[in-house]
Amino acid sequence: MPYKPPVEEQRFVLEHVVGIDELAELYPSADRDTVDAVVEALADFATGEIVPLGPAADRQGARWTPEGVITADGYKRAYRSLVEGGWMSLAGAEEFGGQHMPLVMASLLMEDMCSADMAFSLCSMLSFGAIDAIEVHGSEEQKAVWLSKLNSGEWAGTMNLTEPQAGSDVGALKTSAVRQPNGQYKIKGQKIFITYGDHDLTDNIVHLVLARTPDAPAGTKGISLFIVPKFRLDAEGKPGESNDARCASIEHKLGIHGSPTCVMIFGENDDCYGDLIGPEGGGMRAMFTMMNAARLQVGLQGVSVAEAATQHAAAYAMERIQSARAGSSSRESIAIIQHPDVRRMLLRMKALTMAARALVYRSVGIADRAKAGVEGAQERVDLLTPLAKAWSTDVGCEVASLGVQVHGGMGFIEETGAARFYRDARIAPIYEGTNGIQAADLVNRKLGLIPSLLADLRVEAAGEEKLLDLINRIEKIVAGYVDAPIDDRLAGSYPLLTMLAVATAGGLMARQLRAAGDGNSDFLAMKRTAARYFLDVIVAEAAGLTAAATAGANLLYSCGDGCFASA
Repeated sequence: MPYKPPVEEQRFVLEHVVGIDELAELYPSADRDTVDAVVEALADFATGEIVPLGPAADRQGARWTPEGVITADGYKRAYRSLVEGGWMSLAGAEEFGGQHMPLVMASLLMEDMCSADMAFSLCSMLSFGAIDAIEVHGSEEQKAVWLSKLNSGEWAGTMNLTEPQAGSDVGALKTSAVRQPNGQYKIKGQKIFITYGDHDLTDNIVHLVLARTPDAPAGTKGISLFIVPKFRLDAEGKPGESNDARCASIEHKLGIHGSPTCVMIFGENDDCYGDLIGPEGGGMRAMFTMMNAARLQVGLQGVSVAEAATQHAAAYAMERIQSARAGSSSRESIAIIQHPDVRRMLLRMKALTMAARALVYRSVGIADRAKAGVEGAQERVDLLTPLAKAWSTDVGCEVASLGVQVHGGMGFIEETGAARFYRDARIAPIYEGTNGIQAADLVNRKLGLIPSLLADLRVEAAGEEKLLDLINRIEKIVAGYVDAPIDDRLAGSYPLLTMLAVATAGGLMARQLRAAGDGNSDFLAMKRTAARYFLDVIVAEAAGLTAAATAGANLLYSCGDGCFASA
C-alpha cells in the first residue's frame, strides 16, 4: 500500500502536544484555518509528487558523471513542484521571501516528504540548516545575497564538515582558507559524506564549508565557516562561472540510494573562493546552529520511516491470509493481523511511532518558542535535542525492522518494499553526530538541565505508576552522575538517554491519552490503545535499563583491546 500522510494524527499532535494555538500568538500566520489547510495541502503534495518516486529511485540511485551528478528520474520534476508550491519558504523570514510560520510547519513538510521518499527529502533538510546558519551568523549583505534563493528552494544548501581523517573529530580537519586582498578566502581541501554535495535539482548549490586559516590555533578553536557556492554570482546576482568546487565521486550505500553522498574537492585548480561567516575561529558556533536544527530533523526522519514502515506492514498484515487462529475451533486460515504476535508487533510499531513523533514535534515547538524569545525555551530545547535525535532514530530502526518481520520471508525480498525502509533508516542514528555522541553530550554538558524536565514530567505522569517509577530511577541516576568519573558517566550515557527519552515521550503519551477521551473513532481508539501500550510496556522496559546506566566503566576495560579480536 502506498504511504498516506497521517493527517488526523498530525493535527492531533499539533493541537495537544505542540500547542499550535499558543504558537499562533507568536507566529500570527499560523492560525488554525491556515494550519489545517497547509496540513492537507502538504499531504496532497507528498502523495501526488513524491510517493511514486521512492521505489524506482531506490533501484536507480543517483549517478555520477564528469559533468556533474544526475538525480533519479522524476526528482527534478518533484523538486520543481516543491519550489513552485512555495513549500520551502514556510518558516523563512518574511524579509527574505519566507512566510514566517513556525518551524513545526516546515517539520510537517519534512515528515511527509521523508515518509514518501527519505532520499528525496534530504536535499531540503540541508537547505534548512544552511538558512539557519546564515540567518543567525551571516552579515546583512550575506543574508541579502543568499537567503531569498535558499528560502524559495531555487538554490540548495549543504554542510561540509567531514574529511577522511576527521570524522567526529572535527578539530582534525585540514581544509585551508587563505584570506585574499579583496576580503574573500581561497579554499582548498577535500570533504566526504556530503549529502547532495552535487546534483541537478537547482541552478546553484551553496556549500557551507568548515576550514582552517593559516595561523589558526589547533583543534576546534581554529575552525572558521565559509560560504562557498558551486557557481560564483555575476553582477546581477545570478550563477556565473564555476567556483572550482566539484564532486569527485558518490558513495555506494546501504540505503538512501536516491540521495547523492559526495566526495567534494574544493580548489583543485587553486581557483575556489568563499566568504567568511562570522569571525575567524567562529566556525563551530555557526556550524552548531546548523547542526542542532538538522539533528531535530534527523530525529524526524526516524519518525517518518517508522510511519511509512508501519503503514506498509499493517496493510500487508490485513491482506496476508495464513494459518488458523491458535486455540480456535475453526481451522480456517485468517489474516495474519489476527494472530497475537503479529498484532503485538503492529501495536508496538504504532506506539513507538506515535511517541517518537510527539517527542520530536514537542522539541521543534519549543525551538519555535526559543526563536521567539520565550524565557527558558532555549535551555529546554538544548536538552531535548539529543533525546529527539538519538531515541527517535533508534525507533525508526526498530520499527522498520519489525516491519520486515511482519512480512515474514517476503520482508527479506526487495519487491515487497519493506526492506527499503529498513535500509534507509539505518543511516539516521549515524549522521549529524552519532547517537553515542548525543548521549555523551547529555551526560557531559546537560545534566544540570534534567531536574527541571523531570519536575515537569511528574505533572504529566500523574496517576501513571510505571512512568513515575521511571522518573524516580532517572533522578537517582542523575544525582549519582554529578560526581562520578567521566568514564562511568559515558559508559552509562546511552542507557540513560534512552530512559530519559522514553520518560519524556511517556509524559506526552499520557497527555494524549487524556486528550483522546472516550471518542469512538478508529483513530482515537488506536491513540488510546497505543498510549496505554507505551505506558504499560515500553516505559517498564526502559526502567530495566537502570543496571546498564549505573554499571560503570570498569567491566568495559577489564580485558585488553586484543580480547575483542580473539577467536
